[in-house]
Amino acid sequence: MNRVAAVDCGTNSIRLLIADTADGRLTDVHREMRIVRLGQGVDATGEFAPDALARTHGALVDYAELMRRHDVGAVRMVATSAARDVSNRDAFFAMTSDVLGAVVPGAVAEVITGAEEAGLSFHGAVGELDSAEAPFVVVDLGGGSTEVVLGADDSDEVVAGYSADVGCVRLTERCLHSDPPTEGEIVAARSVVREALDEALRLVPVERARTWVGVAGTMTTLAALAHRMTTYDPDSIHLSRVGFDDLLAVCAELLSMTRQQRAVLGPMHEGRVDVIGGGAIVVQELAAALGERAGINELVVSEHDILDGIALSIG
Repeated sequence: MNRVAAVDCGTNSIRLLIADTADGRLTDVHREMRIVRLGQGVDATGEFAPDALARTHGALVDYAELMRRHDVGAVRMVATSAARDVSNRDAFFAMTSDVLGAVVPGAVAEVITGAEEAGLSFHGAVGELDSAEAPFVVVDLGGGSTEVVLGADDSDEVVAGYSADVGCVRLTERCLHSDPPTEGEIVAARSVVREALDEALRLVPVERARTWVGVAGTMTTLAALAHRMTTYDPDSIHLSRVGFDDLLAVCAELLSMTRQQRAVLGPMHEGRVDVIGGGAIVVQELAAALGERAGINELVVSEHDILDGIALSIG
């Protein structure tokens, strides 16, 4: 057994997985997520806000203490969309080096490319799925970007992948300013999403896919709402299926709600209340494209994603 820690620092959340690895399999020791909104304002300013860096630092300090407590031997932290785009990312890396280096000497965050992010997301997501349902198209819908990846199974080879520069935080900050968003704002947001996804769908042959797998918080929250859960239950959500009729109904309902109405929904994390409408638009457009191009009519959601892919890449 090799005990490792994986940290995924995205635009909206920072997540930790401490796991034992053996023979290419993971056994969870501890899994945690916090909304820190590192990418707050990045789309407009091109730099990390001091408050966002402070929130991320606080979460990472707590994660480092958990790593010590669980006697982690190796750590890998990756930063994705937000950290690719900023002018002051040196401050972010200095902070991560100080915190992680105190646990594992030399440990520091790394910015990964969209292609690397897509591959890690795919390998983390499909390991428990039946290969008879392949090829899989895995979609990791984050705060700043959306990864679309096609692969035949859980092997090391991905057929094609693309990281589209659109996510729930970026789209909300750019287009969805009213509460609830106006029809004009939704139309503008759809145009942004379609433009971003056009390139992904040109480069990734999704028409070959048989199964759509969605990962990350927007996807799992939409599934929980579609299943009419009163509280969020990750064990029930993992590998559950949602037909497009139910999925699209939930997306439309969320877009018509105020933030206050969304906040009282049982499965809704408070950090997603203001941005899940943007995520719902991305999901609507993906469902339309995958239905038309591949004849897919349901979404499979996985609790395992890029975080698991990071952990497997260490072990």
